Amino acid sequence: MNAAALMPDLPPVRGKLTAHAPLAPLVWFKAGGAADWLFEPQDADDLADFLAALDPAVPVMALGLGSNLIVRDGGVPGVVVRLGKAFARVERLDATSLRCGGGASGILVSSTARDAGIGGLEFLRSIPGTVGGFVRMNGGAYGREVKDILVEADIVLRTGERVTLPLDALGYTYRHSELPEGAVVIAATFRGHPEAPETVQAEMDRISAAREASQPLRSKTGGSTFKNPPGEKAWALVDRAGCRGLTLGGAQVSEKHTNFLINTGDATSAEIEALGEEVRRRVKAESGVTLEWEIQRVGRAAEGDGA
Repeated sequence: MNAAALMPDLPPVRGKLTAHAPLAPLVWFKAGGAADWLFEPQDADDLADFLAALDPAVPVMALGLGSNLIVRDGGVPGVVVRLGKAFARVERLDATSLRCGGGASGILVSSTARDAGIGGLEFLRSIPGTVGGFVRMNGGAYGREVKDILVEADIVLRTGERVTLPLDALGYTYRHSELPEGAVVIAATFRGHPEAPETVQAEMDRISAAREASQPLRSKTGGSTFKNPPGEKAWALVDRAGCRGLTLGGAQVSEKHTNFLINTGDATSAEIEALGEEVRRRVKAESGVTLEWEIQRVGRAAEGDGA
């Protein structure tokens, strides 16, 4: 379904609705096609009213910072929802809890927790994304996951219905939740523990230094490409299969961290995804392990890609 076909049927909005909106500038790989429509709602009511009135056949996808995402070169059908400043607030609820908007970054959440004397949320500093993405994917790093800190999440379903789901309703497993298709996380409540701000800052500094030393943070990348298999480290399996520095077109397996793919300049999303598939093939042949993608791959292949 293309943008022109959708135009007469889209409900009115108070926020910003853009047809054929390029997504490459909004994702970390800086590659990929356009969204049929990009919707930046003014507030939660604007989002809920829009989804309630939108034809149920039109697909909806939420987009955060685009750090763990391959947008295929043919673009994304339907409506991509991007939460702006109205959804980026973080406020303290009590001595150990924060209410965080779905568009708030991990840096903002962890820094607010530090200032409030709340420990246990430091790992969010290391995940380049927003609360909505963390909640959907059970984001984690350095031994902690969202399931360890989440109390509840506020969701707008694809139908426009607003619900609050407790932790046990999200069906969390490793980098996965059972949130329904088209649902948008607009807020979450996280709980930590009392901690001295200087102790929280020290842990954030430790995590930041570890990331700087081991990850290609200044490259056009998508973060961790593959999930760690049980009892294994994905990067070690990739390295053992001889894939460090492997290239395909403008895409490359990072020399610094082999579980990262990078766009060396003008890679297409098709090249990035195909390189990932080649890595999976080589790892399977070398170790017998089938790596699972951690990076989300969305949208349509460009005509002629055959992907």
